[in-house]
Amino acid sequence: MSTDPDTIAFYQARAPHYVLKFGQSHSYQLDPFLDRLPHGGRVLELGCGGGQDAARIAARGFEVDATDATPAMVAKANERWNVGARVMAFDQLDAEAAYDGVWAHASLLHCPREALPDVLARIHRTLRPGGWHFASYKLGADEGRDSLGRFYNFPTAEWLAAQYAVLPDWEIVETRHYTAGGFDNVERDWIDLIVRKP
Repeated sequence: MSTDPDTIAFYQARAPHYVLKFGQSHSYQLDPFLDRLPHGGRVLELGCGGGQDAARIAARGFEVDATDATPAMVAKANERWNVGARVMAFDQLDAEAAYDGVWAHASLLHCPREALPDVLARIHRTLRPGGWHFASYKLGADEGRDSLGRFYNFPTAEWLAAQYAVLPDWEIVETRHYTAGGFDNVERDWIDLIVRKP
């Protein structure tokens, strides 16, 4: 299973509060990522949350397919931004060469480690040749939950690189390490990955 039921339940119950805190402006990493894609290309968002990133993708002239495993988040995204978001878990992604970019900001970090290789293979398969993928993770040593009960895979940078390296001709072209807080107000180490499929 690529989604943790307790984590989905948390976001289902707290969607209004989460969107109020994080759903007002798009991610600062988004525009530099979109600059890599062909104008007018098709972008899949995994974990659209409140829809602010999907709205920015559309405003930039891309075709966006916004998805989230939490129905309440999908409802909020469509209510606020009218982005046509739909409910989909990571392991329900089943498309081939369908997207020029896959945007997964602060979403794959909730995927159990044992399920992540399959999810990454699905992302790899759904990208067109020359496609790009962005993902951000909270770093750590072991899987676990935060003080709010949300599940995280908390990988090391080395473990993550190994998971991506398994897939053929998939190159991590950029990594960025930084410290940032979250909904639980705890500062943690993060990593951003930008990956290209030749």
